[in-house]
Amino acid sequence: MARKPKTPRWLEAARRRKEPVPEGSRADWLARALGRAGVLPRAEAEQAIQEGRVELDGRVERDPFVPVHAGSAVRVEGQPRSLEARTLALMFHKPAGVVVAGHDPEGIGTVFERLRAVLPPELRGYEWYAVGRLDRDTTGLLLFTNEERLVAHATSPETHVSKRYVTEVEGQPSQEALRRLREGVGLDDGPTRPAGARLLAPSRVELVLTEGRHHQVKRMLAAVGHPVRTLHREAVGEVTLDVPEGTCRLLTDAEVRQGLDFGGPA
Repeated sequence: MARKPKTPRWLEAARRRKEPVPEGSRADWLARALGRAGVLPRAEAEQAIQEGRVELDGRVERDPFVPVHAGSAVRVEGQPRSLEARTLALMFHKPAGVVVAGHDPEGIGTVFERLRAVLPPELRGYEWYAVGRLDRDTTGLLLFTNEERLVAHATSPETHVSKRYVTEVEGQPSQEALRRLREGVGLDDGPTRPAGARLLAPSRVELVLTEGRHHQVKRMLAAVGHPVRTLHREAVGEVTLDVPEGTCRLLTDAEVRQGLDFGGPA
């Protein structure tokens, strides 16, 4: 049975208040719009709203999920703030050990904590969404964006945005093993798409995937008899990791449009 689509929280708020749904400009809710525009990260925005420090169209607003659009007049701490936002993306060099989650029950840390520690001041007001996931022990390129549509674009199997990995494996893969990877491997959730596969060293394999299933690289290599020892992501689309471990940089507009093939607002 198909799951019923979830009603957006801003739309629920509009219905509760019996207000018309904004038309024309992109509809959103107040706390998320503040995070997208770089005014306040969403958790801080929700707190500021609930504490009465945010005005919307001339009145104090205490509902973080009240519907807004780009033309809404917003003041934070009495200062006018625009909800206009362009699409931003940044690369982060993920170290091993940290998780791509909001909380780490093991106490090692999350990528969001590591990212915020190295963000320049002008980027700290944004709400940053991770573009996909990397396992705790996987290192390398992890993209973040303030635009959820970019997340959907880069992670959807329909868009075929490639991801390039370098992995150290057990044993020395044969040309037959590489051929199987290139043609697609049968996994318990179905056959994989054909992948780019080449040997960089006797036990080092480069894989290029255009889909992103759970633990896919590890499962593909295990399926051809070469379990993964280490895994590192080098590139997403045409964007290649070029910053030291634990650091980040903002992508250029060209990298977003051409490197990630994203045609959204930039």
